[in-house]
Amino acid sequence: MRTVYATFGLREHVRLRFVANQVQSCQLGLQIGLMGEAHLVVFGSQCQLIPGYQGLVKLARNSGSVQDIYAHEVRINDKFDIVLGLNRSLIHEPLKKNGFPASDDERGAIAGFYAVAVFNDGSRTFYALSKVQVEWVRDHSRGYQMAKKNRKESPWDTHFVPMGLKTAIRRLCNLLPKSPELAMALAMDELNERGKTLNIGMAEAIDGSWAPIIDDESSESTSNEAGADDQKSGREGGKPPLDTLLASISQAASVDDLDERYAKAEDTADDGDLEQLLRAYRSRKAALTDTASPVSAIVGVAK
Repeated sequence: MRTVYATFGLREHVRLRFVANQVQSCQLGLQIGLMGEAHLVVFGSQCQLIPGYQGLVKLARNSGSVQDIYAHEVRINDKFDIVLGLNRSLIHEPLKKNGFPASDDERGAIAGFYAVAVFNDGSRTFYALSKVQVEWVRDHSRGYQMAKKNRKESPWDTHFVPMGLKTAIRRLCNLLPKSPELAMALAMDELNERGKTLNIGMAEAIDGSWAPIIDDESSESTSNEAGADDQKSGREGGKPPLDTLLASISQAASVDDLDERYAKAEDTADDGDLEQLLRAYRSRKAALTDTASPVSAIVGVAK
């Protein structure tokens, strides 16, 4: 694993975040990779665990409340109709050719998405969104907005259909009885959509104590007002002074404690302070490893 990290040139704290997110994925019971259950995305100094739509389906099925859950896209040449009210129903007949499903080109452009859950007693429920509604969700996603601002492609650009399916699944899952794992995955996905950092620590991931914190969007204005006092020390947005961050790093009692302190400090520091933080991290780590056993020094992350 260290060879892989070295190949990608990830710094020490990013490697730790990478492993912490892998551990958290195992806690949820999701496989990272081509199965589409979860994805690890490294950007800058952060590593984010993003549940995929297949992962949400898996967790919903494992919750014990449903026996099946699925989603489909609807195209303009398909037959589709929904009825709401006292007797709800959903009809979707994809366009066929000689009795077989027609190609996507023949079925036409995307018109919308829907998700269906089948409960253990055989009853069903569903959630449907038009393409316009899905695009509204996309356009109000901070992750998508940040990608556009930085002129980068987002999953919405490269995998619109899976993202639309995931949107329908997520809306449906919010209405279902949830297991702790499904509730956590949905909360993580909401944080990712908001463009927030998960900040999964290694110790919290291992002992299962990590939990996403979703602040009310309205609280941002309150935090901005509180940040006015911080500007007396030349810091904006409620960020702690550099001296406080450096002092925290210097007080680390172990390498694991140091890694956690550095990761948290980096998340709140200004870009211009990162070099000083990294020097303090390496200095404190050298001091800690000098007193460690030879085996510990070998296992530690190389500088």
